[in-house]
Amino acid sequence: MITKDRLEHRLFDEILRDYPFTESFFKNNGLDISRAGSLSWAGYFDSFDDDEKEDRALDPDLLLSQLTEYINQMLDFLDEGQQVHSLTILPGLDKSGNPEGFDELVIRKSEVISIVGPTGSGKSRLLGDIEWVARKDTPTKREILINDDVPDTSWRFSGAKKLVAQLSQNMNFVMDLSVQEFVELHAESRMVENRDDLVQRIIEEANKLAGEQFQPDTPITSLSGGQSRALMIADTAILSQSPIILIDEIENAGIDRKKALQLLLSEEKIVLMATHDPVLALMGDRRIVIKNGGISKVIETTDEERTILGKLEELDKTLLSYRTRLRMGDSLIDPIQA
Repeated sequence: MITKDRLEHRLFDEILRDYPFTESFFKNNGLDISRAGSLSWAGYFDSFDDDEKEDRALDPDLLLSQLTEYINQMLDFLDEGQQVHSLTILPGLDKSGNPEGFDELVIRKSEVISIVGPTGSGKSRLLGDIEWVARKDTPTKREILINDDVPDTSWRFSGAKKLVAQLSQNMNFVMDLSVQEFVELHAESRMVENRDDLVQRIIEEANKLAGEQFQPDTPITSLSGGQSRALMIADTAILSQSPIILIDEIENAGIDRKKALQLLLSEEKIVLMATHDPVLALMGDRRIVIKNGGISKVIETTDEERTILGKLEELDKTLLSYRTRLRMGDSLIDPIQA
């Protein structure tokens, strides 16, 4: 549910992006917003003089109340009231009690945010705050909003409705099942439709990420670290209902990192990715820099950095080709095979 106070501070571009059905509201109320994209609610109505407001009976406060009610009714009608369109992090304090170095961080669906910082700087604490949907009641005093609003407590206490799915660096399977049996078990617990198709797709996508192929009847306990991570990334992307995915140091997984991100984004997840890898750090739309337990700053990836990313990816391909040749027992003295 969106509130009037939160809506008042959104720009028109943001309102239309998050709630595209509001275009009809503005049209029905005779409001031309074609040039209002970068304006807030107050900024838009400042463009009308008092006489015009009186002639057209424009009451900005009343219209804002009506728009708020309209959005919430539409979300209920569309059954999207429980979907996550955005995650907002409001600043707290670092370990020394100093305010964090940002005003507000809004992360939207299909956006990748990388998290960088020295080991022990507080990346896990940030994840914990998001998972717990902090309300100034954690050591950092941060506050987490969902869809611009204080979230329903069900995000905190419901075991079936987890906000965050985590993919940690280390994972071990202990069940005596094949890959197919494991994924089928998970799909059954989710009570999904077309279960067989989903299971097949998860295994296919996992094999696209893994360096070495595995079969549906492969015991999950015999999967390598990279195969395990590939399977869980595909499983999380396709089967998990959690709208936010946190990946911890995917660079150590031995999988195709770029394809993994593309798979997660294709399912409209919000992805936060702790990494020490410069390629992955620059793949993010923005990166959170953490120091001394707090968010020091948030940097948007620039076009110049994306140019550098292209060069790093070429170097990465070369490194991967050497690694593959060494793993296959070849000599690096021979010409590199394309």
